[in-house]
Amino acid sequence: MCPRANRHGKEDLMNKEENDSLIDDLLEQNISESDFLKLEAELIVSPEAREAYYERLKLHTGLQEEARSSNDSTSSGGVMTNPPHRKLDPILLAAIGALTLLVGILGWKTIAEPPAAKKEPVASGYGVIADLAEAEWETGLNLSRGDLIPNRAVKLLRGRVRIELFNGIVLVVKEKSTFTLLSETEFALQDGFVHVRLPSMPIDFRLTIPEGDVIHPGSEFAVEASTNQTAIDVIDGTVEWSPGSGEKQIVPSGNTLQWQGNGTFELIPTDAISMADVEAEFHRERTNRLARWKSYRDKLLQDPTLFAYYAMEPTNSGGKSLQDLSGNGTVGAVVLANQTPGRWNNPQSALDFSPMGSRVRVDIPGEHQSLSLMCWVKIDSLDRLYNSLFLTDGHELHEPHWQILNNGRLFFSVRATRSGKGKDKHIAHSPPIWTPAQSGQWMHLATVYDSEAFTITHYVDGDPVSIDQIPEKLHPEKVTIGAASIGNWSEPRYRKDAEFAVRNLNGSIDELGMWGRALSAQEVRKISEKGKP
Repeated sequence: MCPRANRHGKEDLMNKEENDSLIDDLLEQNISESDFLKLEAELIVSPEAREAYYERLKLHTGLQEEARSSNDSTSSGGVMTNPPHRKLDPILLAAIGALTLLVGILGWKTIAEPPAAKKEPVASGYGVIADLAEAEWETGLNLSRGDLIPNRAVKLLRGRVRIELFNGIVLVVKEKSTFTLLSETEFALQDGFVHVRLPSMPIDFRLTIPEGDVIHPGSEFAVEASTNQTAIDVIDGTVEWSPGSGEKQIVPSGNTLQWQGNGTFELIPTDAISMADVEAEFHRERTNRLARWKSYRDKLLQDPTLFAYYAMEPTNSGGKSLQDLSGNGTVGAVVLANQTPGRWNNPQSALDFSPMGSRVRVDIPGEHQSLSLMCWVKIDSLDRLYNSLFLTDGHELHEPHWQILNNGRLFFSVRATRSGKGKDKHIAHSPPIWTPAQSGQWMHLATVYDSEAFTITHYVDGDPVSIDQIPEKLHPEKVTIGAASIGNWSEPRYRKDAEFAVRNLNGSIDELGMWGRALSAQEVRKISEKGKP
C-alpha cells in the first residue's frame, strides 16, 4: 500500500463525533459553507448520519419549545430574561429547510426499501502458510504465517515454508522452488523440493512435475525436481510414479527413485528425514530467531526516549501485573485478559483481550513533544465500532488515542484544544489495514506522531501506509499519557453510571512500546523485521 498524505478522499467517511459536531453547528446556525456541503454529502450516503440528524433535530426543537414556555411564564410576571432571538440568515434558513426535506425523502426511501442482504465475507485459496524460516519470495510477494497461498505460480527464493491445506495435507517447500497450488488435491511443482504428508483419512492427491505425476501416494513422501532429473523419496507407504515417457513405477516405503529424463531410473534406500524431524527443525530455527530478537530488544530498551515497554508476560504467578521493561517502573495491572501464546508460539507470551472488560491498566507520567507507539497484534474480528490498542482515560487535553475502526482503519489523535465539538484534535486514519481473511494473523503496527514535522504516520509490518499533515491550529503543544488502558477504554473519570462503551480488542497483543520521540521509518522497519517470527 502506498502512503497517502491526504486522508480526505471520497472513500473516507466522517467519524460519528465529527458528524454530530457538524449537525450541532448547523442547528445552532454556526456552520460554514464548506462544512454544510460536507454534512450534506454525508447525509446523502449514510443512513446512520440521517438518523443522528433526526434525533438531534428533535432534541433541538424540544429544547427551544421548553425555553419558549419558560420565557412566556416569566414574561407574564413582568420580568424578561430571554435574550432577543438571533435573526436567521435567509439563505441559511432555506438551505436548512432543503436539507431537512432531502433527509426526509432519503429516510422514507430507506424505510420503503427492504434492507439489502449483507454480503458474506469471502476469501480465495486452498491452504495457508503455517510456518516459515528465513523465507524470501519473488519480487512483489510477501507471504507470512497465516496468509493464504495465491491461486497462481509462486517462487520461494530462499528459506523454507510449511503449508497446511484445508483437507489436512501438510507440505514443506524448500528454497529455489516454483510451485502452484491447483486445488486441495493437486499440487504442481515446476522445479525445486516439496515434502508431503497426508492425513490418515483416504485422500486422492496428485503431485505434478514436468517429467510426470506422482499419484496414489502413500502417507509421506518427498519430491525434488530439476531439469531432466527427478528424485522421489518415500518415507511411509508406497507411491506410483507416472512419467510422461516410460512405464509406471511403484516406489515402496524406505526407497528413493532417481529418474532421468531419458527414461532410465535407479531405486536406492532413502536417506530422507521424516516430517516430524522437519517440524523439529522449524522449532529450532524459530527458537534461534527469538533469541536474536531478544538480544536486539535488549538494545532497544537502552534508548532513554523509550518510556514504557510491556512484553505481555506475567511478572507473578497470578498473572495480574506486567513489568515495564523500559525500567521506568510503570507496572501494568491486568484485568481479566487471558495469557495466550504469542507470535513466537511461546505459551503465555501475549494477552487475549477478547473477554468483555479485559484491559491492562497503566498510569504513565511525563510530557513529550513527539510520540511513537508500536505493538504486535493478532485480530480475531473487528466487531466493535472502535477496537482499542491504547487509549487514555476519557481523551483529555494533550492525550493520545490509538485504535482500529470496524472498517479496518487505524485511528490516531492527540487532543490539542479544549474547544470540543470534534474540533479539538486532528484524527489520522490509515487506509484499511485488516480484512477477515487476516483473522488470527500476527501483524506489526506502529504510529509515529512527529511534532516537528507536523505529521502522523501509520506503519504496518514496517511499511508506511499513510502520512497525515496536522493543521497548525490542531497541533498539540505536548503529549501526556496519565491513566490509560491497553486493549480497552476506561471512559471519562467523571462517569458515574455503570454503562460503558465496548471497545475491548477482540484479539491479542504481544509486546507494546512507547517512545517520547518520532521513530524514523528505518527504525520502524528494522524493529518489524527483527521481531518477525
